[in-house]
Amino acid sequence: MFPLGFEPEALSEDHLARLRGLRAECAGDALAMTTLAGCGHPGGSLSSLDFLMLLYANCRIDPQDVHAPDRDRIIVSHGHISPGVYGVLGNFGFADRRDIVRRFRRFGSPYGGHVEISVPGVEWNSGNLGQGLSAGVGSALGARLSGADPTLDLRDQTGSSYRVFVAMGDGEQQKGQISEARRLAVKYGCNNLIAIVDVNRLQIGGECDDVMPQNIRAGWASDGWNVLEVDGHDIPALYGALRAAYRYDTQRPDRPTVVLANTIMSKGVPFMEDLAKWHGNALKPDQCKEAISHLGADIDLDGLAAERAALPEEPLGHHFPTFDVPEIVVGPPKVYSAETKTDCRSAYGAVMQDVAERNNTDSVKVVAFSADLEGSVKLNGFHATSPAAFIEGGIMEHNSATASGRLSRDGYQVFFSTFGIFGVTEVFNQQRLNGYNRTNLKLACTHCGTDVGEDGPTHQVVDYVGLLRSTFDWSIHVPADSNQCDRLVRWAAPAAGNHFIGMGRSKWTPITKPDGTPFYDGTVGYTPGKADVLRDGDDGAILAVGPTVRFAVAAHDAIFGATGKRVRVVNMASLRPVDADAIRAAAGTGYILTCEDHHPDTGLGGIVAGVLADSAVAVKLERAGVDQWPMSGKPDDIFAAYRLDAAGLAARAIAALS
Repeated sequence: MFPLGFEPEALSEDHLARLRGLRAECAGDALAMTTLAGCGHPGGSLSSLDFLMLLYANCRIDPQDVHAPDRDRIIVSHGHISPGVYGVLGNFGFADRRDIVRRFRRFGSPYGGHVEISVPGVEWNSGNLGQGLSAGVGSALGARLSGADPTLDLRDQTGSSYRVFVAMGDGEQQKGQISEARRLAVKYGCNNLIAIVDVNRLQIGGECDDVMPQNIRAGWASDGWNVLEVDGHDIPALYGALRAAYRYDTQRPDRPTVVLANTIMSKGVPFMEDLAKWHGNALKPDQCKEAISHLGADIDLDGLAAERAALPEEPLGHHFPTFDVPEIVVGPPKVYSAETKTDCRSAYGAVMQDVAERNNTDSVKVVAFSADLEGSVKLNGFHATSPAAFIEGGIMEHNSATASGRLSRDGYQVFFSTFGIFGVTEVFNQQRLNGYNRTNLKLACTHCGTDVGEDGPTHQVVDYVGLLRSTFDWSIHVPADSNQCDRLVRWAAPAAGNHFIGMGRSKWTPITKPDGTPFYDGTVGYTPGKADVLRDGDDGAILAVGPTVRFAVAAHDAIFGATGKRVRVVNMASLRPVDADAIRAAAGTGYILTCEDHHPDTGLGGIVAGVLADSAVAVKLERAGVDQWPMSGKPDDIFAAYRLDAAGLAARAIAALS
């Protein structure tokens, strides 16, 4: 056994000898698996290998209990070095060594081309460079929040229940999101966060300094990190640097630390060393055998190749572990009277404050991220109630998206709130990977659609539903009024999984029943996948979502007054999962008009068309929405211009029904 927690000041000669022996086997496995697969990234795997071994040998991680809450976390940001990571995990008892080598990059195998959380010991699916440090910051915040006093600013508190390591490449340092993550880590005193950069000076295009020159050391130092530099293949020196960071024995123990490990690409194989071509090229079998001989590893490449060829077909499907989410209390719904003119975002803020008051008492259970928009997204009350649980990420949405997603995997219910254009469109790749990493993030975005008004088309996000629909893991919900928003947030707050809540900017009175009382009163909750019939009718149907619902209700009355026909009005607040039965039932009226403050091809209109096509239902369908780039203006003027207001919807329906 190796000592855990970097306990001894130096490794014993016995430990050093064992590590040197294990290095040969880990390196040999990395080369063998890439050769057998015919592809992969051997060069960086071998240059990163020494610090990977030290991390998995000395961090507090139990191969038999890889998800223990107080474990240290190791996040590999340059996920293409999966051969090196898998080689270490196989040789250190996290998974079956021979199985990894045989099945690497094979269709259906858990051992993918970039590191996968399906493999025990892997914390985060990565490979889209520049995001790993943000995930590390999210996890480090989780350790800082554990045991924190919710009533005090997190920056004024100390303590951490575990350490977080983030392994990175040097070419990766060109990514701007890394700077965002560095600044947030320093702001919140994440001294439990240690980054390790593999400085082998090469990337896929050649020399890093030729592709994009930068001063890596100065960049980290300028953002306030402790910077340690060491020979990445000198195991005693490398251990000393990692131990100093782990045990806060640095110049500024209140700050995070980065270890710059100067390495040689493909270290250990003379004919591969220091050549950029081996960044992403696998050796041929004869070359691999020669390399294994140089390493002194005991690997039967031909036998492994025969076993790989004889493997049965892998079953289709991913191998995702499950993660628990904390149970929280949401409290009873608030009912806004029919005369109360307010916006959904204010209702969201009120629920968030209520949830904080009920749950963040002795400890933090619910966390809220903002991106310099605390007042706009109405998180002031939450912040005042739970200062420790409010994370102000600044105008750094890419980092906040990843950090908040990762934090939701570490035992907290997490909300990330910003404008829709920033929370979805700008950071779509980050939200896509949150979904793939099985996070439990609540993405509550305000100022969605053209309802942002005078801010203009750069901020009028009309593609967020389509983007989230192109993932496989996000549910999508757009409330019709303040009362439904209250119910929706109370449903989402304790839920597992990734859930998007979209809100506009404008204020309006609640949707009412025909008798003038609120439709979403204290007896009506929120059920994903269930639409609500607000007005009945069999002469046609208007399926509406979000800000257009109130116009659809008014259009119902106008249509009846002009023609005597009753058109059904259905609130389709749940866009994923969608109420397909309600859509098919609406088709029974002979005419469907969809309306939305969104692109009609990728939003509600596209969803309805898809359901009808899949159900082989023929019906006259008209899709109203934002079908060209919008313009600045008051929301009511914009809705009128696109014929999404009551008059426009009524005119559309009357023309169709006549």
